[in-house]
Amino acid sequence: MSEVPLRHHAKRVVPWWLLRHETMLALILLIALIVLGSMNNRFLTLDNLLNQGRLTTEVGLIALPMTFIIITGGIDLSVGSIVGLCAILLGYSWKVLGFPLPLAICFSLLVGAAAGFLNGIVITRVKVPPLIMTIATLALYRGLAEGISQARSVRGYPEWFYFIGQENFFGVPAQLWLLLIAIVVSAIVLDRTTFGRTLYAIGNNETAARFSGLPVDRVKLIIYTLSGLMAGLSACVLVSRVTTTRSDMGIGYELDVIAAVVLGGTSIFGGVGTIWGTVIGLAMIQLLKNGLALTGVKGDATIVVIGTVLILSTLVASALQRRREGV
Repeated sequence: MSEVPLRHHAKRVVPWWLLRHETMLALILLIALIVLGSMNNRFLTLDNLLNQGRLTTEVGLIALPMTFIIITGGIDLSVGSIVGLCAILLGYSWKVLGFPLPLAICFSLLVGAAAGFLNGIVITRVKVPPLIMTIATLALYRGLAEGISQARSVRGYPEWFYFIGQENFFGVPAQLWLLLIAIVVSAIVLDRTTFGRTLYAIGNNETAARFSGLPVDRVKLIIYTLSGLMAGLSACVLVSRVTTTRSDMGIGYELDVIAAVVLGGTSIFGGVGTIWGTVIGLAMIQLLKNGLALTGVKGDATIVVIGTVLILSTLVASALQRRREGV
C-alpha cells in the first residue's frame, strides 16, 4: 500500500474537530486544572475561579480586538500605554479639570479611541508598518501619561464608580459580565459577518483583498480604533478595581494580550484565528499563574512555565497545520 492512501486513511479516522488548535488547547487546560486542583484545595473553588475572571477582564477586553488585528497580519504594541494614558486622563479630567465623573469616563474612552485611530490612520495612509508605528506610540502615550500625572495619583472616587470593578451582579463579578458580552459580540462579528470574513481575507492575502474590492484600509482603521477604545474601557475597569489612578497602569499588558491571542491559535502571519481560542488562551495563562502561585511556585518559575506552555502550544499548532495541509 502506498504512503498517500495511508495518510488519507489517517485523516478520515481522526475527527476534524480533534485536530483544531482550540480543542487541543482546551484538553491541555483541562489536564492543567485537574493537576493543579489536586495539588491545592483552594484552586478549584468557585470563589477563586470567579476572582480569576475578575482579574482577567482588563487584559481580556483588549485581547478581543487584538485578535482582529493579528488576523489581518498586524499588531498593536501601544495598548498598555493607552491604558495608562486613559487612566490618567480619567482622574485628571475629574479631579483637576472638574468634569463630572460620567463625562470624565466618556472623555477617557474618547481619548482611547483617538489614540487607536492615530495608529490606524498612520498605518493605512502613510504605510508605516504596524510594529514600528505602535512601538513609537507606546513610548509617546506612556510619556504623555507620565507628563500629565507628574507622578501624582488620583483617589477618592464616589462609591458608585467602584461597582464595575469590585461588586458582583447575580453572584458574578460585574466586570466579568462586561467581558462575556464583549466575547459574544466579538465572536459573532468574526464568525458571522462580512466584516469578519474581510479580516481573514486581508490576513490571507492583502493584495488580493484589495483587487477584490474589499475596503482594506477602512477595515484596518476600524480595528485599530476599536483596539484603542477597548484599552480605554479596560483603563476604566482597572481604575474602578484598584481605586486609584497612576501613570504606570497597563505596563506589560501588550505582552500578556499578545501571548493570550497567539496561545489561542491566532497566527502572527495573519489569516488564522478565533475568539474562542483567545478566550481559552486567556483562561490558561491566568489559571496557570494562579494555580502555580497557590502551590508555592515563585514568580520567576511561573514565567518559565508559562513560556514553556506557549512554546509547546506553538509547536502543536504547527504540527496540526502541517497535518491538515497533508505535508
